[in-house]
Amino acid sequence: MLSRRLFLKTSAVIGCSAAAHPLLSSAAFASAPGENRLVVIILRGAMDGIDALRSTLSLGPDHGATDLDGFFALHPGLSDLLPLWRAGQMTFAPAVSTPYRDKRSHFDGQNMLEAGTGTDLDLDAQQDGWLNRLLQVMPGQVSETAYSMGAEQMRILRGPAPAKSWSPDATLNLSPQAEMLLSRIYHNDPLFRDASAEALEIVAGLSPRQPDKKRQPEHLELARFAADRLNRETRIATFSLAGWDTHAGQAGTLTRALGRLSKTILTLQAGLGAHWDTTTVMAMTEFGRTARENGSAGTDHGTGGAMLVAGGAVRGGQVLGGWPGLAEGALYDGRDLMPVRDIRAYAAWAMHAKFGIAKDRLERAVFPGLDIGQDPGLLA
Repeated sequence: MLSRRLFLKTSAVIGCSAAAHPLLSSAAFASAPGENRLVVIILRGAMDGIDALRSTLSLGPDHGATDLDGFFALHPGLSDLLPLWRAGQMTFAPAVSTPYRDKRSHFDGQNMLEAGTGTDLDLDAQQDGWLNRLLQVMPGQVSETAYSMGAEQMRILRGPAPAKSWSPDATLNLSPQAEMLLSRIYHNDPLFRDASAEALEIVAGLSPRQPDKKRQPEHLELARFAADRLNRETRIATFSLAGWDTHAGQAGTLTRALGRLSKTILTLQAGLGAHWDTTTVMAMTEFGRTARENGSAGTDHGTGGAMLVAGGAVRGGQVLGGWPGLAEGALYDGRDLMPVRDIRAYAAWAMHAKFGIAKDRLERAVFPGLDIGQDPGLLA
């Protein structure tokens, strides 16, 4: 059955950036000893951390933002997660980033985030990902080491540690109205008319309609499958959620994306049951977005972003790290939120606490060149 990812990879229909395309997602799973569980969610497309935590863009105080600590406010798209915040099971780290700077490419930013390197100059040579390197230094792994979801592995789990793959059913169906529209658009152009007709036949053959089959949205299927594996031998899972590239109409797009993230986390919580108490979920994005709104009621690629962390093992109900401010002189390059901490340090401290990996091994083997710094108090 033709997957949406495979179809898009082999087509010329991708818009601004394949790396930020809303139909692209993947996931991977790995086994490790003990009862602690780690889930890493990659938010592809660059989530606007300023808007998610302060709700300053296009929303304002009269549009449902909820005060968290007298300074930060929670975007209404994340309001379903308020019970986790109040229960001390959710926290945020604002003004974080990888060492990636200035070029603002989704592909490079995501590659650096998943590779865990300190500079984009290392990306060609550094082909493995930081979760795979974690597995390499983690003793006592079981035989079923890793899973990858989608047409290809996520880079974050690529490397010598063995991996298997899993993908949810994902068909590519066109509605009768869409097929009719294509036929009418290209009716008077023999070249495009014949090509589109052939393409419709291929899609119809590879992705037949299944009106009686009820499928859940893909982000919920990913979360349910992840929870099922984590309830068994799996202890580390990672998957991606796309749809965070908000160049235009951010108020609606970001609200929907945050809503999907909220439902994904709550589905993980429900599926994990008692195992939620030993789980840490870290949602990361490749970079943030500009501090100012653009002319299309959106934001452009920036630098400092935000990380959301949830789970029963989290020391929640607080916002971690520093805040550089949004004054003109405090912005990076005069346009972006200034990063105050490397996002890899939070991941490293989580792995140190959950799996007992020595700090020097995290700085040298898992995240080469990282200064892990002081413990941010992420986990209880």
